[in-house]
Order: sequence, then structure tokens, then C-alpha cells
Amino acid sequence: MKHHPYRPNCWRRRMVAGALGILLAGGAAGALGAGYPEKPIHIIVPWPAGGLVDLPARLLAEKLQAELGATVIVENKTGAGGTIGADSVAKAPADGYTLMVTTSAIAINQAVGLPQPFNLLQSFQPVAPLAYAPLILVTHPSQGPKSLAELIARARAAPGQLSYASAGNGTPGHLAGEWLKSREKLDVLHVAYKGGPPAMTDQIGGRVDFHFANAAVALPQINGGKVAALAVASDKRMPQLPQVPTMAEAGEPGFNTDQWIGLLAPAGTPDAVVGRLNQAVSKALADAGIRDAMTRSGITAAEPATVAEFDAEVRADLEKWTGIVQTAQIKVE
Repeated sequence: MKHHPYRPNCWRRRMVAGALGILLAGGAAGALGAGYPEKPIHIIVPWPAGGLVDLPARLLAEKLQAELGATVIVENKTGAGGTIGADSVAKAPADGYTLMVTTSAIAINQAVGLPQPFNLLQSFQPVAPLAYAPLILVTHPSQGPKSLAELIARARAAPGQLSYASAGNGTPGHLAGEWLKSREKLDVLHVAYKGGPPAMTDQIGGRVDFHFANAAVALPQINGGKVAALAVASDKRMPQLPQVPTMAEAGEPGFNTDQWIGLLAPAGTPDAVVGRLNQAVSKALADAGIRDAMTRSGITAAEPATVAEFDAEVRADLEKWTGIVQTAQIKVE
């Protein structure tokens, strides 16, 4: 083969150009992180205003605005069980200016196989946890059982006669109820409602026997004596209900259905930007006012965690719920 006299120089030019491209790309990412933020940041909440996820998002936005020196706007984009808002974030530019505060319901939806135009682990970058929301096992204060053990005994004594409510198919309360059924081999009827408040209304009226209720919905009714709390589906007792045992203490070890509420960014967001946001969230969570406001609303402020720690938690949560769905053979129609 005839030697091309210019090939070595062409090869060198390509190597230099490639190296320069890498340096420029790295410099651009570093510059983005160093100058971030330079315009308003939008936090999408795929759930209704005033709900479980909305409060920590708005508390966070106020602190981020002061910490980052940029306007932070919270937008509620609801619909399809959180899918519409989440999809808008998944498709947004990965530049740190469109973020999402959501809950582990996004992992549950994927675990039960609900159709979603995105993949939790591939479409999003976990940034930081904000809070945790436990489920509380509640029943009627006068008609219902006085303990988890008594509830299980009643269900076994009357197969097919007891019912439990949930805020809807595929919700954490639904999966928690099915998980308890599977663990204890119970025959109880699931009654799905369109949200937590109507489920609680029928619980108060004694039209269902029990349900795993969202703490934000349940606490006012527990404090008002309208429902009784049998156990908290969390690793630790709730500070708002120190007298109520955990599910483990009540006889169900490992029964933890805590929902995380966290900040996510589109996949591919530069590490420098994600790290900057994580640090800002950690400072916000150290604020006593924020922590107290979360406690009053029925959720628990998260302890600061690194990006890697929260990423591992999200992955473990998806794995847990997937396992629960498979073990309990849960199907959502």
C-alpha cells in the first residue's frame, strides 16, 4: 500500500481536536456549575397544591431562593398519578433549571407496572431527600380492633368479611394492605377510593374496617378521636404519636412503607449543578423552622444526605416495592 504522506498529521490533528473537545466540554460543565444559577429555577410538583408533596417543595423553594440567589418557582403539574408532571421534567433540558419534588409513588408506579413514558433510574438524577411520610394503620375507635394482633385475629376468624380502604389502586396504602394480607395469609376486601380524604370519611363512618392512611390525612382525625391508630408503618415511632407502636413493635418486623419525598433533576444534569443543589438542600434542612413545619404537617424532615446516598436509597426503594409487588402478587387494573 502506498504511504499517504499526510496521514500522520491528519491523525495528530484529529487527536488534538478530540482532546480539545473533551477539555472544552469539561470546561463547559465546570463553568455551568460555577455560574449556576443564572436564571429562575422551576420546581415541578406533579401533585396538587396543598398536598403531601407540595408543602416541602414550597418550604424548600423559599430557602433555595435565599441560598442560591435566584428566583425559585414552584409549579403544580398534576394528572395521571403524577406522570404528567414527572414526564415534563424527564424531557426538560438537563441544566438544573427544571427540577422536580416528588414522592416514592413514582417508584411504586414503576414497580406495579403502570405505563409511564419514563424510567425512574434512567430518566432522573436523584439530588437530595427532603422528608419522609409514614403510613398509619387506623381503624374505627369504637367498632375496630384495639391492636394489630386483634385485627389479624378478627380477619382470620371471618374470612372475606373485613375490608380495608386505600386512596386508590397502586397507592402506597393499597400496597401496604396487600403486603399485610400476603404476610399473614388474610382474606380481606380492598376498597379503592379516589384519594385519601374520601377513604378517611368512610373509615370514620365505620364503612371499612381499617386502612393504611397517609399521616397528613390521618393525624387530625386521630387527634380528634375520630379514628384510632394501631401502628405506624415506619422504622421509628412518629414524634407526633409517641404512644403508637411501629409495625415491627406490633408484631410485623421489617414492615416499613415510609415514602420519601425528594428533589430530582433530569438525567444528565452536570455533577457540579447537582452537587450545588444538594448542598443548598442540606442547609435548608438544617433550618428549625422548616423541620417544625414539616412535623406539624405529619411528615418528618430528612437528615442531610449526599447525592450518592440518596441515589442508593431511590434504587433500594424501587427494589423493595418491586419485591413486595411480586411476593404479594399485586395487580393494578
